[in-house]
Amino acid sequence: MRVRLATAIVLPAALFVAVPSTTAQAGTACERLAGSALPDATVTIAERVPAGRYTAPDGRVLPSVPAFCRIHGLAKPVPASNIGFEVWIPLRGWNQRLLMFGNGGYSSAIDFPSMGGPLLSAGYATVGTDTGHTGDDPDVFTRGAANPEIIVDWGHRAVHETIVNAKLIVRAFTGTGPRYSYFIGCSTGGHQALMEAQRYPGDFDGIVAGAPGSNRVALNAGFLWQFLQNHDPESGSEIVPASKLPLLTNTAIKQCGARDGFLTDPRRCSFNPAKLQCPDGDAPTCLTQRQVQAVRKMYSGARDPRTGKRIYPGWPVGSEAPVVDASGNVRQGWNRYWGTTEPSRANFWRHWVFNDPNWNWWKFDYHRDMRYAQRKLGPIINATDPNLKPFKRSGGKLLMYTGWADPVVSAYDTIDYYNQVVQFTSNGRNSDTQEFARLFMVPGMSHCGGGPGPNVFDTLTPLTRWVERGTAPTEIVATKYVNDNPAEGVSLTRPLHPFTC
Repeated sequence: MRVRLATAIVLPAALFVAVPSTTAQAGTACERLAGSALPDATVTIAERVPAGRYTAPDGRVLPSVPAFCRIHGLAKPVPASNIGFEVWIPLRGWNQRLLMFGNGGYSSAIDFPSMGGPLLSAGYATVGTDTGHTGDDPDVFTRGAANPEIIVDWGHRAVHETIVNAKLIVRAFTGTGPRYSYFIGCSTGGHQALMEAQRYPGDFDGIVAGAPGSNRVALNAGFLWQFLQNHDPESGSEIVPASKLPLLTNTAIKQCGARDGFLTDPRRCSFNPAKLQCPDGDAPTCLTQRQVQAVRKMYSGARDPRTGKRIYPGWPVGSEAPVVDASGNVRQGWNRYWGTTEPSRANFWRHWVFNDPNWNWWKFDYHRDMRYAQRKLGPIINATDPNLKPFKRSGGKLLMYTGWADPVVSAYDTIDYYNQVVQFTSNGRNSDTQEFARLFMVPGMSHCGGGPGPNVFDTLTPLTRWVERGTAPTEIVATKYVNDNPAEGVSLTRPLHPFTC
């Protein structure tokens, strides 16, 4: 990477100066970047965006943005790769910080609302990437099967290529490179965050990894496990209907004495679903014997039938039921990620793993097929390497968080990874790991937000203080708003503290 950063960008010499003193001059300088060539990349659009209401490239309307220079680029590190990226630089008041936002799922959507939000107004230059493709499931899977470079780009290369080029662009426009570079993401964004810390430790000074779907092959195997354990192989019908998931959550909360309506730490809750077994027949307020068996298998997580080794942990008690957000939309619950007529992420297995449009999930072998999938894709898309010593040596800081009620990425998997980092990087000394990496567990929070617990908190401010002042975060205050709507007032607050092994 150092070689790439040292390579001269092919731009007019006049642009290697500080940002011009007036907004108009800065806008002119911005437009002159169009068509500029970078190592393995080209600036395709360079335009001045005036302050005010702005319609983003994907059609979403941003109600208020400051005047900024919008750069769209295309990176081609290898012939079959096409990585689109955006760099937005405020025309006035740049704070010498670069901030990249992560993506969600397998979608190519760039987080334009975050890029053009309050942080752009605060002086951050903001960055995003389409991860090297367009569209979402099934497009990314069918195209990735035909062009494996798409898998590599999505897996790790797109974020790295984007930030390398973003630094060069900012340097060309402002006359200096960013003093600090940050990455913030959740879910797939958390996956990208850990991939950066592991593979490209010099890219960012500070990284926020929320609910990281980093154990990617095993995570998709976990979704498949939920489907197989909860669907009848003959009829394809659900064994435990989604309507009974609130029964599990509410009963566990009641039995474990959770006063606030959510579990602070599900590991302390010895919930036994057998207590809900119907004395006879079936009813909405109880579970049949077969339903109890299915629930137990889902709580236990996916395992190799030959070795008994756990492949992916089950999801914590308290994460089962769907939740409703402030807009009345039903958010994640177990049912969303076990799938309906077919398993969730079936196209991942169908196209990326087996390249077989007729793949039969009922014949999936958790010993043979898992080993094949890990050999084929694990080295490309898994962000599970616990060796963060290079990231630590580079001075990087990593702030991780995840919700205890997350039904998408199991909190237990995030904890497992953190514990592995402690063992590998610090020989089991958590205090040494906390010098550069800290994990915060959020009680009652669903996937990247929402849920009955406190689910709104600031991670960027404590991260920048840690990086720039050396002040490590010892407490982050999380807030639960009434109906998740700040306008209705605060329901409760809860201090979050660094996780200890």
